[in-house]
Amino acid sequence: MCRQSATVCLIKSPALESVAGLSLVERLRMLPDPRRRRGVRHPFVAVLLVAASAVIAGARSYAAIGQWSANAPQHALARLGARVTGTLGVRVAPSPATIRRVIALVCPGGLADLTGASPGGADSVAVDGKAARGSRHGQTPAAHLLAAMTGDGRTITQLRVPDKTNEITCFAALLKPYDLSGVTVTADALHTQRDHVCFLVEDKHAHFLLVVKANQPGLHRRL
Repeated sequence: MCRQSATVCLIKSPALESVAGLSLVERLRMLPDPRRRRGVRHPFVAVLLVAASAVIAGARSYAAIGQWSANAPQHALARLGARVTGTLGVRVAPSPATIRRVIALVCPGGLADLTGASPGGADSVAVDGKAARGSRHGQTPAAHLLAAMTGDGRTITQLRVPDKTNEITCFAALLKPYDLSGVTVTADALHTQRDHVCFLVEDKHAHFLLVVKANQPGLHRRL
């Protein structure tokens, strides 16, 4: 199952060692194209790179991503691997509809595992969750994501918290694939749980720094 949703993963998450040192393009090429082969016009990786470039440039919606794509100069589209058409070799940007469709189909778990940073060498890792902005649609609640970041701001990974549950049930699954030996893991009071501490100390050989509030009344009184 996908680490980010209730769908079946299209990719078996690679060993972290196999992607270390690879460029973003090389990592994205490891993702399978989820589209049907018939009618495909734009390279899969190029669509993802165009979307990522637009977001880096400040786009915060599909409409803004599509506008950036439509206005991108030829040299930028060439660097991103956009489709070539005609005898003059003109680069054609993917349409907003194509970008939206590809992003909706791509396996989020595989993408997160391929593009995340390694916690190796980090002094600390912070775990925190929040609702994804703009993900609410009609009666469907916003997606709630739990993420892990290094102390210097590099995202390691994230997963989607399933509906009808909370971050507590996802804490161990988020960190399980990573070597956290000697790393200090920080989190808010929600994760001040006995099982979390045992997991960090006994399974991951990590240190921990957790906030104590009234959700742990006995421990709170003793402190």
